Amino acid sequence: MIKELDITNRKVAEEVLNVQLLSYQIEADIIGFSDLPPLKDTVETLQPCGETFFGYFINEELCGAISIKIEKDMVDIHRLIVHPKHFRKGIAEKLLNIIEKKQEVEKVIVSTGSKNTPAVQFYLKHGFQVVEEIKVNEHLSLTRFEKKRSF
Repeated sequence: MIKELDITNRKVAEEVLNVQLLSYQIEADIIGFSDLPPLKDTVETLQPCGETFFGYFINEELCGAISIKIEKDMVDIHRLIVHPKHFRKGIAEKLLNIIEKKQEVEKVIVSTGSKNTPAVQFYLKHGFQVVEEIKVNEHLSLTRFEKKRSF
């Protein structure tokens, strides 16, 4: 079941943070860069982030989440996280689909580590196009994707 989350609720923020840290640690391992900003988040930095969160639950356990910001005619996906024990169950796809169906916007954008092959392939599989690659530093580059909606 997918439902909107109140990230200002401390208990909810703690649950999201737990999944986020586990999920982004896998990405850090994949891309060989352990200094990812989401790994530095705390409940105190997550709660005021201004993002709208949706969580995927199995038996009341938070298994994954997506967070977005809506800007004019665009949805900006800030986080798409899945607890590692729930990888390959279609949770990321379900979370992405709910955002695409729920939001009446012209395009959706998202970024991920360029070396995060599973994430890059996920977005390409779901109709996203590579817009640019941004070199953050000598160890990290991000690939920015966008998907234009057809109404």
